[in-house]
Amino acid sequence: MDVVIIKYNAGNIYSVANAVRRLGIEPIVTDDAAKITSADCVLFPGQGEAANTMQYLRSKSLDQVIKSLRQPVLGICIGMQLMCSHSEEGNTDCLGIFDAEVKRFCPTLHSQKIPHMGWNSLHNLKSPLYEGISDGDFVYFVHSFYVPQNDLSIADCDYIQPFCASMHRSNYYATQFHPEKSGAVGEQILRNFIQIARQSHD
Repeated sequence: MDVVIIKYNAGNIYSVANAVRRLGIEPIVTDDAAKITSADCVLFPGQGEAANTMQYLRSKSLDQVIKSLRQPVLGICIGMQLMCSHSEEGNTDCLGIFDAEVKRFCPTLHSQKIPHMGWNSLHNLKSPLYEGISDGDFVYFVHSFYVPQNDLSIADCDYIQPFCASMHRSNYYATQFHPEKSGAVGEQILRNFIQIARQSHD
């Protein structure tokens, strides 16, 4: 099972690699197009700023590589946002895998701090990605921008307003939260993703 983590100019890649190792798999961290394309599944994680990261992906032609993938792909945090069509962060056109806009949180109360950071609960779970996960289980978020609820949502969350916590279209999956920082729940989600990849090869 070749699990590739896309290496680019966004942080948090190595904590995702450690999370995959805890599942007994040694991941390949690379920006090599051939290795990414030939992998059994691909993780596209990150923490960063949308305009800078999209510029970097385009400079390395990784934007075209990601859009061409046919195996299961999991975007995490900014990885999910970059899979959308456009982000208000830097007024940036993104990969367009998901037909969705990324919006800036607009607090209405002093108590509503940005970024949305910490543990929050998932609801309306709809995918094999959430096998064994219960409605109301908690995962870890760090983000100042969000994707509004839409037809591609496979999990929702609520902070300031309801928003999309996870999406799925074709072979592309994504989470706004960080599975690698979400304890046993996050570990189960990563395990489920690996299982989806295994089944896609059967």
